[in-house]
Amino acid sequence: MAVVAALGLWAAGAADLPGGAFPSVVAAVVVMAVGGSVGLSGDAGAIAETNAGLSVLPLSVTLAGALVVAAGFLRPLRHRAVADTRELAGWAGRLAALWVLLLIGLGLLARHRFTITLGEGAAADIGDLLGASPEVGFETDVPLTLLFGLLWLAGVLALALLVSRGAPLPARLLRFQESVRPAAYAMVALLLAYAALGFVVGVVVAATKGHAAETFAVLLLGLPNLVWLAFTLGLGASWEGRVDGPFGLPMPKVLDDVLRTPDDSTLNLRTLAEHDGRVWWLLVVAAALVLGAAFLMAARSPARMPAWQHAVHMAVALTSTVLAVCLLARVSAHYGLSLLGIGDLGGGLSGLVKLDPELGTALILAVAWGLVTGFIGGLLARGVHRRGEVEKDGRSPS
Repeated sequence: MAVVAALGLWAAGAADLPGGAFPSVVAAVVVMAVGGSVGLSGDAGAIAETNAGLSVLPLSVTLAGALVVAAGFLRPLRHRAVADTRELAGWAGRLAALWVLLLIGLGLLARHRFTITLGEGAAADIGDLLGASPEVGFETDVPLTLLFGLLWLAGVLALALLVSRGAPLPARLLRFQESVRPAAYAMVALLLAYAALGFVVGVVVAATKGHAAETFAVLLLGLPNLVWLAFTLGLGASWEGRVDGPFGLPMPKVLDDVLRTPDDSTLNLRTLAEHDGRVWWLLVVAAALVLGAAFLMAARSPARMPAWQHAVHMAVALTSTVLAVCLLARVSAHYGLSLLGIGDLGGGLSGLVKLDPELGTALILAVAWGLVTGFIGGLLARGVHRRGEVEKDGRSPS
């Protein structure tokens, strides 16, 4: 996780931050990636004040960490049919102990303060006259980070057990294997397919359109933030947001075009298509990948399962996935400087980015997509042979 965060920040130019801040920023990004609490604070002297807030998950770092942790947890458990609950708890406990030590170290490292230059013009003149020297910094809430970091670890380990067909389950949980594991595997495959497709597109953009460093910074820090947002948009979901000041959404530019308005704007396929008609391909990609996930789920399920049951499982799984994406991909960032209590000074000294889902609509659409694609996927998978299935004459297939 630290390597991915460091490479992404380096590509974004963070290696040039003053005061040797780069290691602290890398640590802060890793802390944020696991749900930790990194608070922003500001100070601008006796008669001035700053306010800042940041709520965003660098999901590329999160995804990299989840894949590595899951692989490390599952490796000693492979090639086993059933595992004792105590044994699973023992392996999880060892990982949790190391994880706590790592989070404490990252939390202590992830703190720094920066001085904000006022530049030239009226803002600088007023600041010099009144002795305002704005600063902004960040610091980790270590206890809260430990709590959310352990919850993140528990979620990753539980999902790893659900997704991996070769991972053993305790005997009392085996009855959920047929209904839960195929759906969980299909949803993880769906999200990873979006990430892989987005990475390929990003590499092509970097090679053909220029700005390679900025593009790779986005890929290494926030690729899932963008492609999983595109996933929900392809399903027909809407998001509400606004971009103001020097801040902005990194790419593609059409997002910034739609959201850079005086008031909150709606982000969906229709509003995006007003700026770039190619966004309708998001609907085509969503239909193809979601149907593929439904087929994959049905193909890994028992052959005796009827199509309507596949539809129900797909609806539940897709709705849970969309809910998770909507909660993880939301963005909120703000920074402002005021003197004598008079608003934000502007002039590059304040900015706002926010993006929130219309959750109810997104979940209703996910249910509808899940029912339809799950039923079709169940029908398409009827002729697919399942692993371990025995032919009617009693012989196993070669």
